[in-house]
This record gives sequence, structure tokens and C-alpha cells, in this order.
Amino acid sequence: MAGELDYTFPAMGSDVHLLIGRPLHPGAPPAPQAADREREFVLAFAHRLSRFSPDSELSALNRDPHSRVAASALLRAAVSAGVWAANRSGGLVDPTLVRALERSGYSSSLDGAIPAPLQEALAHAPTRRAARPHPKALWRAIAVDEEAGVIVRPPGLMIDTGGTGKGLCADAVAHRLRPYTRFVIDCGGDIAVGGVGAQLEPYEIAVEHPISGESIGVVRLAKGGVATSGLNVRIWRNRDESFGHHLLDPSTGGPAWTGLVGATAIGDSALEAETLSKMALLLGPERARQVLAEHGGVIIHDNGDVEAIGPIDGRIDGKRVPRMVA
Repeated sequence: MAGELDYTFPAMGSDVHLLIGRPLHPGAPPAPQAADREREFVLAFAHRLSRFSPDSELSALNRDPHSRVAASALLRAAVSAGVWAANRSGGLVDPTLVRALERSGYSSSLDGAIPAPLQEALAHAPTRRAARPHPKALWRAIAVDEEAGVIVRPPGLMIDTGGTGKGLCADAVAHRLRPYTRFVIDCGGDIAVGGVGAQLEPYEIAVEHPISGESIGVVRLAKGGVATSGLNVRIWRNRDESFGHHLLDPSTGGPAWTGLVGATAIGDSALEAETLSKMALLLGPERARQVLAEHGGVIIHDNGDVEAIGPIDGRIDGKRVPRMVA
């Protein structure tokens, strides 16, 4: 839209993209100044919560031998978001899979790494099955005591705030940009939208096909969040020629091969959309339709077929995306 600032910078292993409209009142800084401010916020957010940085707050928490650990408001919010997502997904979006991720080959940042070919990985993947929660549900042992300012968890239980952290960050930046007419924050596929201007003219957010890389349609959004989870970005070939990716089946600790390669979800927030998209992909086609029915979404099957679900507006070359109303 004319008059919006378009601002992109690298963070969180991807690009962070901001669109910021005009200030609503004289006290708000100009959009370029606000964008610079939010860039510093996001970079600090990412560093403080990185499991790959030994000096991050998250790494310090994971090393701490005590069961009760003093934590900043940001770390408490991130851990709370991870526990919320686990609860919302019935344990599928599990923040306690750090050791499983490391065993799968994701022990260091994949920034700049070239993903393995998704179609080749699919050809060698095992029989498709829905992911299941870990039977011990270790995430239930995590508690955040806001009054005392501490995180409580069994010593040695490592926590990852990666995926939910991006949704949380997008929502935090959206909150900070409320003094502007309209805005979008895209944190590596976790997107928050808001502003009175967006109510009048919703944003059109493209959905990318994880196999072809082409746009398969748009989601029109006036407020809230939209997120996409896919196998195409963080996927690698192991030394034994097997393939790994970052979306794990909590019950096995290995990569989930469910019959879906991508899922896009709409939610009331970016955090909710992130949780629903990951939950849908982990559950596979049949149950994904149930997950996405209320707010709407898109799933992409292993064979490349695209399916729109519920109240969503998507198009391919001017034709309607095949739709399933659950």
C-alpha cells in the first residue's frame, strides 16, 4: 500500500519483514525510526532466547542445576508460550525435545545451510503416520511463577522456544506498533497483522508451495495471525543417508512423516497460528482438517496437492483452491 514503510532484515534464521503505515498520533515516531527500534528489539529477542548461543538466557536456564531458576520477563513469557502451545496441541508442539533435535542432527544453527531436496527425502521416508505426544508429557513439569520471577522445572530438562518464540515475537512487535495505522510483522513465516487501516483494506499474504516454491494463493487478513509450517526449510541429509527435519514426532523423537509437507493456519495471534499450523502438519491430513476448520487454513500433501480448509480465501491462477469444509 502506498505510504507504508517496507523494511527487511535477517534474524531468527530467516528474514524478518515489516510493513508499517503512518503514525496515528503526533507522539509516535516516524515509521523508519519505529522500524529501526523494532529491529533492535527482534535481534535482542532472538539472541536472548537462542539455544545455539551459549551466553543466551535460554542456554543459561538449560544449564542451571537448580529446579527453580530466576528468569527475566522475556524468558518467562517465552517458556509460558511453549507450555501454552503444548497444552493447546495436546502435547504435539512439545518444548522439551531439545535432546531429540540434537540427536536428529539439529544441534547447531542451520543459518545459511542449503536444505536437502524435499522430494528426494519424501521418496526415502518411512510409512506415513500421524505424530503422537510423548507418553511422559515432560512439558507438564514446567511451571512459571510470575510473582517470584522464576521458572520451575526438573534439573536437566532442556527447553526450546524456537517455533513458538517466533510467533511470540511477532505478537510482541504488533503490540508495540499499535500507534500506527496498519502493520505486518513476518518473523520467518509467523505473521501478525493489525491496525485500523488493515480493517478497511486487509493484507494479502501469499502462501508458498513447499515443493515448487511458487505462490499457491493468498490469505486475506485484517487482524490476528497467520503462520506456515513446512518440511522444506530445515531439512538435511544425515551421514547414514537418511533425512532429518525439525518437526519431530514427540513419541519417537524422530522426524514426523505424516503425509503432509506444509500447513498454513490462521489464528487470533501469530502464536496461535504457529501452534495450529504445526499441530496440523504433525497430525496428517485427516485430523489437520479438524484442527484448521474453525479459523481456516491450507494443507499441502506429499504428492503436491493443495487443499483449502474452512473459512479461508485462496486462489491458484484465478481458480479456486480445492476446498474441504470439515
